[in-house]
Amino acid sequence: MDQRLRIAVVGAGYWGPNLARNFSTSPDWELVAICDLDQDRAQKLADRVGRIDVETDLDVLLARDDIDAIAVATPARTHHPVVMAALRAGKHVVVEKPLADTRERALEMVEEAASRGLTLMADHTYCYTPAVLKIRELIAEDYLGDILFIDSVRINLGLIQPDVDVLWDLAPHDLSIIDFVLPGGLTPPTVSAHGADPLGAGKACIGYLQFPLEGGAMAHVHVNWLSPTKIRSMIIGGTKRTLVWDDLNPQQRLSIYDRGVDLAQQSVDEADRRASTISYRLGDTWSPALPEHEALAAMAEEFAASIRGSRPARTDGRAGLRVLSVLEAASTSLAVHGNSTNVESSEAREEVTR
Repeated sequence: MDQRLRIAVVGAGYWGPNLARNFSTSPDWELVAICDLDQDRAQKLADRVGRIDVETDLDVLLARDDIDAIAVATPARTHHPVVMAALRAGKHVVVEKPLADTRERALEMVEEAASRGLTLMADHTYCYTPAVLKIRELIAEDYLGDILFIDSVRINLGLIQPDVDVLWDLAPHDLSIIDFVLPGGLTPPTVSAHGADPLGAGKACIGYLQFPLEGGAMAHVHVNWLSPTKIRSMIIGGTKRTLVWDDLNPQQRLSIYDRGVDLAQQSVDEADRRASTISYRLGDTWSPALPEHEALAAMAEEFAASIRGSRPARTDGRAGLRVLSVLEAASTSLAVHGNSTNVESSEAREEVTR
């Protein structure tokens, strides 16, 4: 249990170097290889993190018996074949978001990992930031009370992706966070999506998602590639307190407001809203102290703990599957001009992934 696990990073492009850096410095891991079709690119990354082995053939990499796991940082359309090959070779796998390019392929990956007793983990990086870990803790402790709404904004002047729209590019971050912090996970029955392509890029560059939460609450997610200003924020309103997360404010990422509206029903007749008494709470505002650590380092630690403990990771394959289910329903809704679309039920997902 004290021996370090051995891992290879597959993909040396945009995200691969971040994974390689964190696994190479983790006390839980020994980074043994970089695999990429571009040998020069792989070699440069290997030299940067410690002159480790370079492979250009995935089959050769997976045939090695000195590798316990792989970290996949390749385009989403390749996740399914790469992960399935790794699982069949007996390797544990962590995959950058989204888990796959379709829910059906992700489901096959989850089932394959379960049947072989292997860890399949989604690299939902934001879920391992100190701020999001604290949000999860506060909600679990009922510090906010019953959730009334979640409003998330992720906008910037971003790179227009060639293969996905803005919902598939940016919304997985917000959806994975919501799935992580809510005790019941991300299980909306329906979703409604609206998008716009004012540039004529052939895909939505601006997107809005909304879906119901338990108890009559609702969530709203706004993503945008065209904003000249960068905003990464989430507001979670509860019956007791409201939390505001500003990811771009390192001095005060989280603010807790003891302010809100209380509605006291004076009549048994729910239709008679005039019989209700409204009061406003105007309490204190405070900001919890947060530890400083890199999210990917915490993700690498959780991946190792999941393997050693033979338990699901905090952001396991089923978490990735829940996010994909909402994304696919959002794409369907977008195609029918924002009409509400059913999301695959959580009961069905759990039944097939036990």
